[in-house]
Amino acid sequence: MTDAAPDPVCPLCGRPIPPGARQSLHHLVPKLKGGKGGPTVLLHQICHNEIHATLTEAELARDYATIDALRAHPRLARFIGWVSKRPPDFHSRSPGARRLRRRR
Repeated sequence: MTDAAPDPVCPLCGRPIPPGARQSLHHLVPKLKGGKGGPTVLLHQICHNEIHATLTEAELARDYATIDALRAHPRLARFIGWVSKRPPDFHSRSPGARRLRRRR
């Protein structure tokens, strides 16, 4: 009998990340904003996609560089409520960026 390590848990949605589930590492401070070599967290790919569809790199670096801050964002909180009811290996395409882009 082998004691297999439990599946890692996505810190954003709280669901396990089973082997074979789409997953990726998220830099808490974006690499382009000084986070290269900084802390990372393993997330479901769908959770990672939602973070980047919701927030800009500057917003992530300035105001959302912790899991608690990300979980408190209103749009991400709604997403977490929705995705937490899905199976751990659930993935769907993100609808794309929903944040407003500023014209320069």
